[in-house]
Amino acid sequence: MEQNKFIVVTGGTKGIGLAVIEAFMVEGFDVATCSRNLNDLELLKERFELKFKGQSIHILEADLSKKESCILFGKFVSGKTDKIDILVNNTGYFLPGQIHNEEVGNLELMMNTNLYSAYHMSRYFIPMMKSRMEGHIFNICSTASIVPYVNGGSYCISKFALYGMTKVLREEMKEFNVRVTSILPGATFTNSWEGSDLPETRFMKSSDVGQAVLGCWKLSKHTVVEELLLRPQLGDI
Repeated sequence: MEQNKFIVVTGGTKGIGLAVIEAFMVEGFDVATCSRNLNDLELLKERFELKFKGQSIHILEADLSKKESCILFGKFVSGKTDKIDILVNNTGYFLPGQIHNEEVGNLELMMNTNLYSAYHMSRYFIPMMKSRMEGHIFNICSTASIVPYVNGGSYCISKFALYGMTKVLREEMKEFNVRVTSILPGATFTNSWEGSDLPETRFMKSSDVGQAVLGCWKLSKHTVVEELLLRPQLGDI
């Protein structure tokens, strides 16, 4: 019996991560994901394994802002499969503030979560992709990766850095046929916007971002979408 394709999505219980998981499970993938909230993970596993018969979703409670948790998650996934087809570095964290007056520690927290987690997870899984001469890495960046804004502070810094890392990784992986893509979503209706007075229709849908990631992967191995910029139809918020 042919083995299902396998996707790893960090931070997969909500928003874009959840939408990516659903889009790829519709295509027959098995999944490994992590979150800091075990209850959310268990609900996700129960819901999707009931919906997608014959497919597996492997879950681990982990805080990927810590290097040791990244390694632990990598080992967990390696114990479930010997091949990774896709890695989606989605774990992210946002705190508003400005460089000159934001809370002490904001930079370290968001760099650890938004950049270093992707760095460590990529380094862990790349050898599995290189050995097979195929694979696809998606880094969920942001419009904040290319457009600075007031009150974005350390979040913008971390997302600019993730965008830069993705560009470097793309060049490194060319010879190994591993595709690398930056996804740069604008305002997407996720928990990050809870409490907003704006109508839901003003935002992009998480499911649209999930479908965009799937579309990038579905292209032939001869083509890579290096970066994909998505915004709400009415523009940035």
